[in-house]
Amino acid sequence: MTAPTPLLDVAGVHAGYGASEVLFGIDLAVARGEIVGVLGRNGMGKTTLVRTVMGLVRPSAGTIAFAGRAIAGLAPNRVARSGIALVPEGRQVFPNLSVEEHLSAFHRPGVEGATAWTPARVFAMFPALAGRRDHLGNQLSGGEQQMLAIGRALVTNPLLLILDEATEGLAPLVREEIWRALATLRSAGLAMIVIDKYVERLVAIGDHHVIVEKGRVAWRGSSQALGADRTLWHRHLGA
Repeated sequence: MTAPTPLLDVAGVHAGYGASEVLFGIDLAVARGEIVGVLGRNGMGKTTLVRTVMGLVRPSAGTIAFAGRAIAGLAPNRVARSGIALVPEGRQVFPNLSVEEHLSAFHRPGVEGATAWTPARVFAMFPALAGRRDHLGNQLSGGEQQMLAIGRALVTNPLLLILDEATEGLAPLVREEIWRALATLRSAGLAMIVIDKYVERLVAIGDHHVIVEKGRVAWRGSSQALGADRTLWHRHLGA
């Protein structure tokens, strides 16, 4: 019996900025409904990997396929329209749009016709946003901006959600609310790539993980394997 085709299949990808190469033959696969954690110290290529998948960086070699279609080199808007949504590092909400306007502007059916994620469902998952729906992006706290960035991605009804350091710099209580939201998304069967430094939380929520070191995959394996071998944390993550 042959294995199903991955939803996202990154194979042998090299990429960088000008003459500076950052990724050296990266492989990454995500199945439908699967959560893959991407870990590594700062500056090891995690965000460049995300930017390459999203079309913000053009790969110099290798292939990227999504839902059976080659997407390497496509413009970012076409990658997004294919069914991938990004919650970027730094949130990047629009300062002069209200919460309601953010969600309304991005709300659309998914590429396969899914309509489950609406602004109302986002407000149900993040009640703090519901009480701030008329506030502008620059009037929100950092945690509220992060909730909005996640909600903005969800209302595109993606097949794959990528979160780049979604809990970075947040207060502990807000961070816990984000992790609870990710658990809800897991229960809903949404495929995700989660880049984060909190290894224990990734082990609890993820299916498989890769550790990126100097632009290469230094380790890959299951949550069980990563959770059982703390030497990996110290060797590759400084945890």
